[in-house]
Amino acid sequence: MTEAQPNLHRRRLGLELRSLRKVTGFSLAEAAEQLDLPGAPSLSRIENGKQRVPPTSVLAFFEIYGLKDEQRRHHIRELAKLANTGKRSNLFDQYRHAIPDFFADYVQLEEMALKSETFASVVPGLLQTEEYARAIIENGRAWRHQREINNFVELRMARQRTVFNRENPLQLWCVLDEAALLRRVGGDSVMKAQLEHLLAVSEEFKHVDVQVLPFDQGSHAGVDGDFHLLHFAAGPPVAVVEEMTTSLYLEEDGHLARYESGFDHLRTEALNVRASRDLIRTAIKERYS
Repeated sequence: MTEAQPNLHRRRLGLELRSLRKVTGFSLAEAAEQLDLPGAPSLSRIENGKQRVPPTSVLAFFEIYGLKDEQRRHHIRELAKLANTGKRSNLFDQYRHAIPDFFADYVQLEEMALKSETFASVVPGLLQTEEYARAIIENGRAWRHQREINNFVELRMARQRTVFNRENPLQLWCVLDEAALLRRVGGDSVMKAQLEHLLAVSEEFKHVDVQVLPFDQGSHAGVDGDFHLLHFAAGPPVAVVEEMTTSLYLEEDGHLARYESGFDHLRTEALNVRASRDLIRTAIKERYS
């Protein structure tokens, strides 16, 4: 096992292995001895994502920690493959030319996630029509030429197909600021089609919930900006905050607690799903018809 700079996948694997150890009640030193590692520092490096773990070696962790859940074992094995080899996802391989460096981790984590809790002031990428996505991306001013715009629009549509059409589709819970219904992105026809699509998705797919946070609610827990909470088969979620030229990936308990609490407040303050659909229909009728 060699020393490595931590990345999201190795940190994620380390968190999973740490979680297993804590369930057993082993200290670092006790677990290291059981695993035939040089000592507590070696196991600490693994749990902090600083030391690679060959995928075959995770079997020893399963045995020592008594993990019998086959679904969780499979999840950790797959994570170990990504963490150890640096292998990219199929979506990344297909669209690597379209993915900015700072967005690469997000694409892969989204594919691994079971659930996404999202607060957004514009319709989020997984719920966008192609025309709305193009209007958003073109105005981002981060692109050097039209081909890059086309590629990123194609990637966004591919992300939707990947996470929603798999055997266990991503569970998406979106709290959408009312501003997203009123800001004319791409013009009236684009907005009408987008809001109709939002209605259709929220009505047809049991794995998608959309709530609208109305202006009347006043100040709220999302005033500092949009964010996502990505949840996985085991272990804590990752909070993702998108900025203009980068994305922040927050995994520490203190950060996660604030974002989890913030999202709980947002969905409590937002209209329920039925009332949100009614508000979307009103916006279509009064503004875009």
